[in-house]
Amino acid sequence: MKLLLVEDDADLARWVMNLMQVEDFVTDWAENGERAETLLDLQCYDAVLLDLRLPGIGGKDVLARLRRKRDNVPVLMLTANGSTDDKVACFSAGADDYVVKPFDARELVARIKALIRRQAAGDKGQSIECGDLRYLFDSREFLLQSEPLPLRRREHAILETLMLKQGKTVSKATLMDKVFTLDDEPSADAIDIYIHRLRKRLTASSAKIMTLRGLGYILREEEPREAFAAAL
Repeated sequence: MKLLLVEDDADLARWVMNLMQVEDFVTDWAENGERAETLLDLQCYDAVLLDLRLPGIGGKDVLARLRRKRDNVPVLMLTANGSTDDKVACFSAGADDYVVKPFDARELVARIKALIRRQAAGDKGQSIECGDLRYLFDSREFLLQSEPLPLRRREHAILETLMLKQGKTVSKATLMDKVFTLDDEPSADAIDIYIHRLRKRLTASSAKIMTLRGLGYILREEEPREAFAAAL
């Protein structure tokens, strides 16, 4: 999953970025509202961590403009205090949640995961499934036939994206956005390699990654051979 952190305090931003890396989130950083608006126009994020009080264009204005464009990306506001005025300002602008500085690392991660779960799962509960492949929202863990599926960081990011959009075509460009940060050098060839590795890991699974040439990839449950033969 890919996050955008909008925070003018460089020390705090580095701390959050390091925390997100440990939690296997791909994260971009914008140091002000102007940069944030540029990135939000160019990139697709799973959630935004947005400081309420920024120099120049404030966090409330960034959020208001985002919502006017009908962009419903989950937004977690970072506030300097827990006053009622700050809370009202956050929710009035269209925030999904807020956290008060200084915040606990575990609370921040838990709130981010909860936001993304609500956005992606809706009424599906704590997990989603594709055949015998199961994804747990709280731990972001994959289970294959009830056993943990070991994945490298970028393999996990790709399979996570496909799982959350299962049944829908995901372009290679979208996968590149989800896997690489602004500091990386995106590689289409690398995506092919990660897809190949994932297919090998899912050899024994009924969940398959299909290629739709010219369009992208799709994760879907493979139909049993008996059902396919009957359809013929």
